Amino acid sequence: MLHAIWLLPALPLAGFVIILVAGRRLGDPLAGWLATATVTAAFACSVAAFFELLSRPEDRRTESSVIFTWLPVGGLKVDLGFLADPLSITMALFVTGVGSLIHLYGIGYMKGDPKFSKFFLYLNLFVFSMLILVLGSNLVVTFLGWEGVGVCSYFLVSFWQTRPSAATAGKKAFITNRVGDVGFMIAMFLTFHTIGSLNYLNLNAAALSGTLATSTAVAISLLLLLGACGKSAQLPLYLWLPDAMEGPTPVSALIHAATMVTAGIYLLTRVSPLLEQAPSAMKVIAIVGVATAFFAATIAVAQNDIKRVLAYSTVSQLGYMFLAVGSGAYVSAIFLMVAHAFYKALLFLGAGSVIHGVNDEQDMRHMGALRKFMPITAATFVIGWLSIAGVPPFVGFWAKDDDLLYAFNENFVFWLVGLITAFLTAYYMTRQVIMVFYGEARWTEARPEPVAAGQTAESAVGGSDHSGPATEAAAAPGGHGDGHHGEPHESPWLMLIPLVVLSLLCIFGGLINLPFSGWKHLERWLDPVVGGSEHALTSSTEAWKWWLLLIAVVAALAGIVTAYLVYERKRIRAVEPAFLARGWYYDAAVTSFVGGPGEEAFELTAAFDHDIVDGAVNGTGRGIRDAARNLRRLQNGYVRSYALGIGIGAVALLGWFVARGL
Repeated sequence: MLHAIWLLPALPLAGFVIILVAGRRLGDPLAGWLATATVTAAFACSVAAFFELLSRPEDRRTESSVIFTWLPVGGLKVDLGFLADPLSITMALFVTGVGSLIHLYGIGYMKGDPKFSKFFLYLNLFVFSMLILVLGSNLVVTFLGWEGVGVCSYFLVSFWQTRPSAATAGKKAFITNRVGDVGFMIAMFLTFHTIGSLNYLNLNAAALSGTLATSTAVAISLLLLLGACGKSAQLPLYLWLPDAMEGPTPVSALIHAATMVTAGIYLLTRVSPLLEQAPSAMKVIAIVGVATAFFAATIAVAQNDIKRVLAYSTVSQLGYMFLAVGSGAYVSAIFLMVAHAFYKALLFLGAGSVIHGVNDEQDMRHMGALRKFMPITAATFVIGWLSIAGVPPFVGFWAKDDDLLYAFNENFVFWLVGLITAFLTAYYMTRQVIMVFYGEARWTEARPEPVAAGQTAESAVGGSDHSGPATEAAAAPGGHGDGHHGEPHESPWLMLIPLVVLSLLCIFGGLINLPFSGWKHLERWLDPVVGGSEHALTSSTEAWKWWLLLIAVVAALAGIVTAYLVYERKRIRAVEPAFLARGWYYDAAVTSFVGGPGEEAFELTAAFDHDIVDGAVNGTGRGIRDAARNLRRLQNGYVRSYALGIGIGAVALLGWFVARGL
């Protein structure tokens, strides 16, 4: 299988091509089943590759293959090659595994949509691009997949582009990611200039051998961090992700929770030997991660859109992963990445099931007591809630608490902010569960008037101003729901099967790596890739390990109890300040700047380019053209003119010779 690793991306690519050619004839649901089958087949190939690598000795668990030479330009030689090792196969396993479940869910969720085939066309193209990203053996191939998932994100966020808000959200995601991509590109230029190669193995070998100067390692690391901040929605480039909830819910689950947004963490982990040569850059990574985790968690506590809460939660959880990378806990970062794929995909798909069952309502203030009508959705959502809140023995407990342990090992302030964020996470997720599944049934109340084009759902009901659609059905011509206006109802089995499978992964997923015991399968599995870079716990951290574990659990339980007293028992007044509901006004400030001074600066830059840069170039061309026009007058084709010129020249030469003779 490792010698045919190209099959992994080839299978979803084949599905993309078939749907592109025959999608209209396949229609609903055959196009969805075909797309699901190709991704499931890629998952089977990933499993086969995993067991083949596992059967090898640890020092032989890296297989590099070259499909063909892509860019032979001077000293630059870029191969379209794939790198199969424990890290890339781990990524491929959860991309294809979770991806196949989301594809299956999408068949039921998108039923009846007039662009059903196109939706799965984009999903298959996305999985292909994501596999190119994680399997690429060099920075350029990774960048190819990096841009591919960015384009697919744009297509899918703005899938219902007839709504201005959806079209705007797609453009916002695309442009924001381009800012980060500038950093990625400059990092590639600097890498090639320094070591003459863009291959990961060569880059890491240069870092390990000390060939790279510390300043160069810092520069490359920070530039890659900029790219990672764009793709993984970290400060200051996080603002595209909440608006990306404009896309259909399966898109939110696949791209903006489980796969694409983890690409930044994967990239930084892939170059972990480089980061180890740049300790100051690692400190910056940790600061960005912990700041983003706390910042996004504070915003989530005041959101009322069911998907928007999960969007800010995703930004916060990704911050934990950056904190782990910056603390030298690469295994913990990957473990949390896998755990996050399980519980956040479950929560997003559960949110989609709720939206489907309550006539496409997304405002949690118009829900409540839904557990009686949607028991399977409620039960699986509760499992996802307990997992992300860090309650043992769910997978989120093992993954997040391991991150906090390494944060304490690195810096007490990092650990403290991470602990407060864990409390907030448990608080806002409990708030969401109570507002949706418990309390009073508010879906019987009068609903707001239909939202006009360009108006937001929250503004229509008097809440925070965000750009999420009022309903996903309204966003899609023809809708995806069943038009039910009565009592809430459970979703069809195609949507429930992925929820059940993901909930089981949330329950038993911790078994892949129990960091507080000797059961560390993931750590041993990833050791050939990151073992030499992984930071060891200090003796003082080891001594405090069980106390830190207990404190983290108490923080999670405190967050749950506090939210219960506020939203279920009503013993504490809810505090949801407007500045949190509006995201600390950060998005508004960026929008104001871009539309004001930013636009003016752009106009000045454009004027400088037009008048000075283009003026100099065009002025040189006009000068040469005018000079040529004047010289051309001498070449008129008349023999008498040429004879006159010869005569004048002869007289001039004669005069010169006479003058010299005198």
